[in-house]
Amino acid sequence: MVRLLVVEDDPYWQQAIQAIVNGQPEYHVVSWCANLRQALHSIQTESYDLMIVDLGLPDGSGIEAIRAARQCQPEADILVATVFADEGNVVAAIFAGATGYLLKESTPAQWSAAIDDLRAGHSPIDPKIARHILGAVQQRGSATLPAPKGDIRSLPPSIGTGGSQDPKLSPREMEVLQLVAKGFTLVEVARFLSLSPHTTRSHAKAIYRKLEVSTRGEAVFEASLLGLI
Repeated sequence: MVRLLVVEDDPYWQQAIQAIVNGQPEYHVVSWCANLRQALHSIQTESYDLMIVDLGLPDGSGIEAIRAARQCQPEADILVATVFADEGNVVAAIFAGATGYLLKESTPAQWSAAIDDLRAGHSPIDPKIARHILGAVQQRGSATLPAPKGDIRSLPPSIGTGGSQDPKLSPREMEVLQLVAKGFTLVEVARFLSLSPHTTRSHAKAIYRKLEVSTRGEAVFEASLLGLI
């Protein structure tokens, strides 16, 4: 059973998502939220495996819901399903903690595939979105790095981003970071390393603190620029 928390204000798309849910017996919606206020309440009171969230809400931005969900239930996946494909919204949503990004024009099969990919530990991104992400990474890299003559990994770790230049991760933290970078969830990392989920979350928090980031995506991005992975 995959428990879904849906944040969507448009009746048309509510019905479309409901049709997708009806076609998948393992999907179960624990809460329908038509605005940000309802979403923030449900995030704190409901248990769910995956949140489907639109960015354009009548009383705020879905990005606020993403941040709240990442803090309250860090193990849950977050799928953005929206009409917004501009670079600003894409990057902001991913940096806030979204683990997948789907345009609403996608087919029901693509929606189901995205949900299944998320539950398998992957990060599905609509192909039309990928160029925006690459553009943001390239723009950030050009602003913080000298023009490289070779591979970016050949640059010394001291040249990098706004995060810590020498995070001094412990061997165990490095193991967790490397597994997360490969797409494993923290629950899967805990199982793989024979640790409790609580211990693994503590390692993840330490990694975020040392890298001066707040989400899994940012951690992987910073670590790659620092040459840690």
